[in-house]
Amino acid sequence: MKAFVIAEIGINHNGSMEIVKKLIDGASAAGANAVKFQKRTVDLVYTKEDLDRRRASPWGKTNREQKNGLEFTKRDYNKIDKYCRERGIEWLASAWDIESQLFLRQYDLKYNKIASAMLTHTTLLEAVADEGKHTFISTGMSTLEEIRAAVNIFKNAGCSFELMHCNSTYPMKNEEANLAVMQTLQNEFRCNVGYSGHETGRIVSVAAAAMGATSIERHITLDRTMYGSDQAASIEISDLFLMIKDIRTVESAFGSPEKVIYPSEVPIKNKLRRH
Repeated sequence: MKAFVIAEIGINHNGSMEIVKKLIDGASAAGANAVKFQKRTVDLVYTKEDLDRRRASPWGKTNREQKNGLEFTKRDYNKIDKYCRERGIEWLASAWDIESQLFLRQYDLKYNKIASAMLTHTTLLEAVADEGKHTFISTGMSTLEEIRAAVNIFKNAGCSFELMHCNSTYPMKNEEANLAVMQTLQNEFRCNVGYSGHETGRIVSVAAAAMGATSIERHITLDRTMYGSDQAASIEISDLFLMIKDIRTVESAFGSPEKVIYPSEVPIKNKLRRH
């Protein structure tokens, strides 16, 4: 089974449709199955006090200006939808509020995504589960009890889902990946388990694939030194190419539990085996 690779653009586009298109092009060329965005209704997700806080950014001097600068309009998402269809790649988005999830319903998307931060947002999870689309559920900074409550919502709705093991530190230290939890989640919830990574390199994600992750999600960027809180935890397009190539190589090496002698071994056997 091949891992479903999600290249998360997230907010690394910095409000630029030109950057978005370059990232979509890169993800498609590298062999990713989908690109992912984040959708927020700024005044619902953040408090007025938080939005009024001073924060220097390319869009102004307040947190509100920064948040608004990173949000796309319906016209923008129409362009994203059209461009992804032209490039033959799926797109999805993690909604951070009910209004944003309702907004996404106007597009014929195959998948939904629950961000780790939204795992305990019960009404949002219920709205997503009601759509019946296969949903990727990230589990960063969550207890097994919190994950169980989320899983029950999707099971009760009869909605297909898979969990994604995740550490929500940006960037994550490799030694805190704790990939063994993937098996814990699989045993506990009897479902497919993927991996959503925020490390700086490729090796942990490839290791997750080697351990049987059914999906791999990584933030992507044109340049890790660009403005943005997620850039440092992202991989550039060149690394995305290498990561997906390595994942597919690992998958091709899995083989089967049956012990076989390959035809390529027969001449060697005839030459070297004397006893």
